[in-house]
Amino acid sequence: MHLWLAGETASLKKTMKVRSRRKLVWPSSTLIQYADVPDWVEKALKEAFPKLRVIVSRDEATRAREIEDCEILVSWKITSEQLGRCRKLQWIHSPAAGVGQLLIPELVASPIVVTNARSVHAVPVAEHALALLLALARRLPECFRYQAECRWGQTESWQPDHLPTEINGKTLGLLGLGSIGREVALRAKALGMRVVAVKRDPSHGADCADQVYAPEQLPAVLSQADFLIVAAPDTAATHHWIGERELRCLKPSACLINVSRGSLVDTEALTRALQSGGLAGAALDVTDPEPLPASHPLWKLPNALIIPHLGGATDRYWQRQFALLQENLQRYLSGKPLLHVVDKKKGY
Repeated sequence: MHLWLAGETASLKKTMKVRSRRKLVWPSSTLIQYADVPDWVEKALKEAFPKLRVIVSRDEATRAREIEDCEILVSWKITSEQLGRCRKLQWIHSPAAGVGQLLIPELVASPIVVTNARSVHAVPVAEHALALLLALARRLPECFRYQAECRWGQTESWQPDHLPTEINGKTLGLLGLGSIGREVALRAKALGMRVVAVKRDPSHGADCADQVYAPEQLPAVLSQADFLIVAAPDTAATHHWIGERELRCLKPSACLINVSRGSLVDTEALTRALQSGGLAGAALDVTDPEPLPASHPLWKLPNALIIPHLGGATDRYWQRQFALLQENLQRYLSGKPLLHVVDKKKGY
């Protein structure tokens, strides 16, 4: 999804100061560039901001024609060539929680403000993470195979090494305690789990977990975890955060769930751990590479559950996206602080 507004060329900070002192100045045009924007979103934006020229771009020609006068862009990514042509760009909003594809060096070095949609994805991704956790605990992938084979697998399921696991009383290791991580923690605790988490700053916003550790204390979390959920942002510091050494810190009976980005987990190290019995199971909503090649051995491992990056999918997706976009547009136009501003140097 892309939203473009063309108008004033001053920096966002200066623009906001000017707008806060005088009558509202409307940018001359708005471009939403995203092929799957529902018609009602375009209509609702035009009704909410009648003085804006709203354009929904669903092709390269419109993008090329409108990009130079773009003042606000809503997009998952931008290229150096596109950014170089943006003469008036003040603010980029990502409709995703992750902003890795946006933060090219030229953008990081610029005064352009970046926001993300962390609040849009928090609830659905948290529910998705818990669904994957429960699927592994209840050994549902085995049941899916029994169904595909038209076979009643009750006898096998009652064998000691195939029995489902109760999550009540188990320890959840949680990597990341941002918007998504907090929603995961609240739901896990409601199900009777103990939550130990890793957070960049353990002293802030850690009230939803039983114990919070700094990133350098990661092994302490891994050694306790019966289930490990990866929900941290994709940054240079978190690339392959879970590798060979970290996987060895987990119990052989532990399961890993990744709902963040595939790059946070070393795919080949994870594959080896699952194949060797060093890890009981894994549920991956994201992979590295993505999509996972058809020839990759992860597809055929009986203890791996692979989902095609559906964590943020929800029937409320566009309602939440529109509500956040509308609120931030109103804030931008009236000179108020924007919601969910990204620290471009930290990457989240």
